[in-house]
Amino acid sequence: MNDFNPNYQYGAVNGAMDMSVDQGLRSFMLGVYNKMGLGLVLSGALAYAAAFVPAVRDLLFNTQGGYVTGYTGLGMIVAFAPMVILLGTGFFMRNPSKTGASLLYWTIVSLMGLGMGVLALVYTGQSLATTFFVTAATFGALSLYGYTTKKDLSGFGTFLFMALFGLIIASLVNVFILKSGMMSLIISGIGILIFAGLTAYDTQKLKTTYYQLGGNETAMSVATSYGALELYLDFINLFVMLLRFMGDRR
Repeated sequence: MNDFNPNYQYGAVNGAMDMSVDQGLRSFMLGVYNKMGLGLVLSGALAYAAAFVPAVRDLLFNTQGGYVTGYTGLGMIVAFAPMVILLGTGFFMRNPSKTGASLLYWTIVSLMGLGMGVLALVYTGQSLATTFFVTAATFGALSLYGYTTKKDLSGFGTFLFMALFGLIIASLVNVFILKSGMMSLIISGIGILIFAGLTAYDTQKLKTTYYQLGGNETAMSVATSYGALELYLDFINLFVMLLRFMGDRR
C-alpha cells in the first residue's frame, strides 16, 4: 500500500468496512493526541520565551514601555512562515516520509509558538489561562463528537474548507487594508464556528484514515504527524479566536 498522502480527500468509508472501535484505533488516536499535546507544551514554552526572555523578545517584537508596538522583520517572517510552509507542502510533499512529516510538524509547532509570544505581551496571564481551559473543554467535546458520531461529516468538511479559505482572505484584507476592530471581531466569531466544525471533521477523518491505511506502520506514522498537526492547528486557531472575545488586554 502507498504511504499516507496528506492531499487525499477522505469521504465516507466503504460500507463493508468495520468502523467499530478497537485497540489499534485507540492506540493510533492516542498517538495523535499525545503528539498534539507535546506540541502545545512546546508552543507554550516558546511563547513564554518570546514574550519574557529579553534577548528573544527583542528579536521578534518591537516594544515600548513593556507594550508591544509591532513585529521586527524577523518577527514578521516567523509569524507568516507557518502559512507559507503549509501551502508549500501541499504542492511539494505529495508522498511524505515518516521523517519529513515529523519534521514538518515540529517546525510548524515551533514557529507558531514563537509567534504566539505576542499574545502574552498583549493579554493578561489570567485571561490567557481562562481562555486556554475554555478552548480545551470545547475542543475535547467537539473531538469526542467527531470520534463517536455515526454521521458522515465529509460533505460538511468541504464547506468548512471553502469557508476557511474565505476567512484567511478576509483576515489578510483586514490586517493590511481595513484595519477594523469590528471586522476583526466578526472574523473571529466566524472563525470560532469554522474551527469548531473542523475539530469534529478532522477527528472523524483520522478515524477513517486509520482503517484505510490497513495496518501500514509507515503510513500510520506519517498519518499520526499530519493528524496531530491538523488538530493542533484547530486548537490554536480556536484559542486565538476565543481570546479576542474573552481576553483582557494589559
